[in-house]
Amino acid sequence: MAINVTDATFQEVVLESEVPVIVDFWAVWCGPCRMVGPIVEEIGKEYEGKAKVVKLDVDNNPASANQFGIRNIPTILYFKGGQVVDKQVGAVPKAVIVKKLEAIL
Repeated sequence: MAINVTDATFQEVVLESEVPVIVDFWAVWCGPCRMVGPIVEEIGKEYEGKAKVVKLDVDNNPASANQFGIRNIPTILYFKGGQVVDKQVGAVPKAVIVKKLEAIL
């Protein structure tokens, strides 16, 4: 299951994580985000304990989105050791997201 993060919890949940993290930057009004959302939830369940899967609403949490230069959504950032190690912009099939996640596990 995906965890919702905010600007206030981003540091602790994502940057200080002991395991790799993927962050789905999204917004309620974004059609492609609604396509990716269920995929992100599935991956969260499948990788529970191995990786964290989190979602950040860019409208309600602009500081984190600005910090990482998010200009288009959906954008998924892949973090390992508190650093961005990969990025995916736009709606893509589940296999694309999983392949990038597997590469950092």
